[in-house]
Amino acid sequence: MWPTREEAWKVLNEYTQNPNLISHALAVEAGMRAYARRYGEDEGKWGVVGLIHDFEYEKYPDLGPEGHPFKGAELMRAFGWDEVLIRAVQCHAPDLTNATPESNMEKVIYAVDELTGLIAAVALVRPSKSILDVKVSSIKKKWKDRAFARGANREDIEKGAAMLGVDLSEHIGIVLEAMKGIAEELGLAGM
Repeated sequence: MWPTREEAWKVLNEYTQNPNLISHALAVEAGMRAYARRYGEDEGKWGVVGLIHDFEYEKYPDLGPEGHPFKGAELMRAFGWDEVLIRAVQCHAPDLTNATPESNMEKVIYAVDELTGLIAAVALVRPSKSILDVKVSSIKKKWKDRAFARGANREDIEKGAAMLGVDLSEHIGIVLEAMKGIAEELGLAGM
């Protein structure tokens, strides 16, 4: 079974209370939906992958067999969720899970996940605190400063864009525009 967006939202909120983690899930969902449109795929299904990819992280933060993302796969199987969804979620962390992204959906979750954090960080350091003022060039400028948003793995973002055959600037632009579309929900519409 592939959960509806409402079912996935309910599970996310059951396991996650941290507003920053919920915003991250929403941002990744938006990026996944944008790429689904680009590839003519099911936006709802792809969006659920983004929304749910870190759902159990807050309760099981230890990266490894007893924690994230393995606990998430275990829980999703217990929910009776589709193995295609579970595998796609596992592909957001291939270094941990050994799930090499193969399908476009798997490649996109890998490419989008880290990028959303970097984009949000760029928005938050702007005087307006608004993602609506952020340009691709602003992100590329911050990209070079490895101390800025050091948690955003730039190598993963670059590898993900390359897997998709998309220029890095174009990839940033796709995800940035998707996030701008939900600026209010992300808390990034400005002061």
